[in-house]
Amino acid sequence: MKKRWTLLLSLLLLPCLAGGEEAFLLPSKQIYDRYGAPIRGFLSKNNTYYLPVSLNEVSPWLIAAAVAAEDKRFFTHAGVDIRAVLRAAWQNTKEGEIVSGASTITQQLARAVEPYPKTLWGKTREALSALKIERKMTKEEILEEYFNLLELGNLTQGVEAASRFYFNTQAADLSLSQAAFLAGLAKSPTYYNPLKHFARALKRRDWVLKKMLDNGFIDEEMYALAVSEKLELRSAARPFDAPHFTQLLQPLLPQESKDIFSTLDRDLQLYAEQVVKNYIVRLTEQNVTNGAVVVLENATGAVLAYVGSADFYNTQNSGQVDGARALRQPGSALKPFVYGLALERGNLTPATLLADEDTFFEGGFRPRNYDENYHGLVSVRRALACSYNIPAVKAAELSGTSNLLALLRRAGFESLNKAADFYGLGLSLGNGEVRLLDLTNAYASLARGGVYKPVLFAANPIIRAPGREARLFTPQTAYLLTDMLADNNARAPAFGLNSPLSLPFPFAAKTGTSKDYKDNFAVGYTARWTVGVWVGNFNATSMQKVSGITGAGPILHDLAVYLQEKYPAEPFPVPDGIVRAPTCLDSGLLGGENCPHTQEGVFDAAHLPGVCPGKHKVVLQTLKITSPADKDIFKIDPSVPLASQAVKWQALCAVDNCTWKLDGHIQAGSACQNWWPLKVGKHTLSVSCHGETDSLTFEVLP
Repeated sequence: MKKRWTLLLSLLLLPCLAGGEEAFLLPSKQIYDRYGAPIRGFLSKNNTYYLPVSLNEVSPWLIAAAVAAEDKRFFTHAGVDIRAVLRAAWQNTKEGEIVSGASTITQQLARAVEPYPKTLWGKTREALSALKIERKMTKEEILEEYFNLLELGNLTQGVEAASRFYFNTQAADLSLSQAAFLAGLAKSPTYYNPLKHFARALKRRDWVLKKMLDNGFIDEEMYALAVSEKLELRSAARPFDAPHFTQLLQPLLPQESKDIFSTLDRDLQLYAEQVVKNYIVRLTEQNVTNGAVVVLENATGAVLAYVGSADFYNTQNSGQVDGARALRQPGSALKPFVYGLALERGNLTPATLLADEDTFFEGGFRPRNYDENYHGLVSVRRALACSYNIPAVKAAELSGTSNLLALLRRAGFESLNKAADFYGLGLSLGNGEVRLLDLTNAYASLARGGVYKPVLFAANPIIRAPGREARLFTPQTAYLLTDMLADNNARAPAFGLNSPLSLPFPFAAKTGTSKDYKDNFAVGYTARWTVGVWVGNFNATSMQKVSGITGAGPILHDLAVYLQEKYPAEPFPVPDGIVRAPTCLDSGLLGGENCPHTQEGVFDAAHLPGVCPGKHKVVLQTLKITSPADKDIFKIDPSVPLASQAVKWQALCAVDNCTWKLDGHIQAGSACQNWWPLKVGKHTLSVSCHGETDSLTFEVLP
């Protein structure tokens, strides 16, 4: 008997007013790609998915269902329903336990704002809080807060989050049946959890619909249609795409924003992730465990894809480390900016000859080329395309390390924060640490005609990386760099004609490998987009002779092919002031009347070289084919793609201007070194250069 009286008092006692402040949660952040595909949602500080909406964004059916199921006299009571309390008191006293709490919607809101213990004092405080809420808020405001704070299971808080999670729709668009279903979950989201107990939740929906019918909110026909409607859970899974990108974006999001439309292309993102994972698996035996990719839209600086590691979930290889923002040495990837500065200042032209020879620089700095060879006098075009180290250091020496460092900082390389003396001329070969994201964006500056823009992460609301738009190079200098980086013939002596950087559309690219093969990069761009790739190990161990052309290069190649199909790019636009003129190969000057060896060159009209007087030093050297050897026999390997099998043609000549003939037919190109795809048969190869000719025979077996 004593127990029954305690239960009765717990529901009837209403002491003096007690106060409490209302709690406000910041909304959960929902990130979408540029086309509206969901990428990832973040929990609120309450560890729920919370998406507040106004009352006019809630379906009228849901309002009616909630009132019918939870508080049918909501619009007439003052916060506590005395009639419901008396009814509940009688039921609870009769049963000897609490079977009905008689909590109004206002009381449930009070409990959501500040949970109370299920005690006499707790129920009293809850009732008093409800009375206070009713004095401070209108009924519409109470409903709005109630619908936003209502927990409906599976980490959903509020009817908007629940509507999206269970039915992949907005709360405003709920059908009568769906609204009754959600209203029914409020009684016990755990007991009626649709993911585990769908039949229970459906039975509860029918109960809510019957309450709506009994209270006159719907008629018999509407009731019958709603009960017969087949409900399906359409969006039980929550996406977790682009984890490194969304982690980067999260702290940049405005507090009040709940739906963020990023610049990412989800399909491209998933493809890039798979490409990185596939190639890293292939390189496992070369001690390569990770890779990263950044793809940017040139016009806006928007991120189209962002892959931080080969596998985010691979803890053994530190998959959650973000390789796109990790500091790494870029090797030769900074050389375009070295030459760009010298071109801009008028110190060099693309045709200027630089001596690639053993050289000691200030401080005893003695760089070596990647191939451990010296190549004599080479043009700036060939030196950049083939990534020779010594000419690059000489170009940096002409401009000065401090000027180069200042340019790189304007290009977004904030990580290069040491003094110029710290780096020295080694800066030209990438001895400073940079981020792949910054490197890719710097190349995008070349693609957009020499203009730097901070990276764009989201379009609505607009979220950019810090920094301001700035011009790095004139359009003419940027074009000359692009033209040299897109010259497949110029890079052929170092990388062959069929390297991963060779593509069937205008594409400028550069690789970079750090000291001891700890990192390698490949960056390429068209007029529309730019791709940056890093390959290496997060623990800084060395790869086994994996360079940018063999490690990052193939990833760049596959992504470029995919991008060109999805976002086709036009040829690079040629700015005013670009001129083409015959160039003397012996002097690097404009061809004169007495220059026997000329080739068309591309120049900035503001920095044209002088005209060659035609007084050339005669070099006595016998022309000779050094590869292949006479009567060589090659056999096609059926286990290797035919397109990947080629023989190197190389001739020793005074100038790099050879005419090749195969079986009597003149071959394209004038380089004295190139690669020829294998073709079955017996062949005669000849080369002509500087008035001399050499020939040999070789055979290719099937």
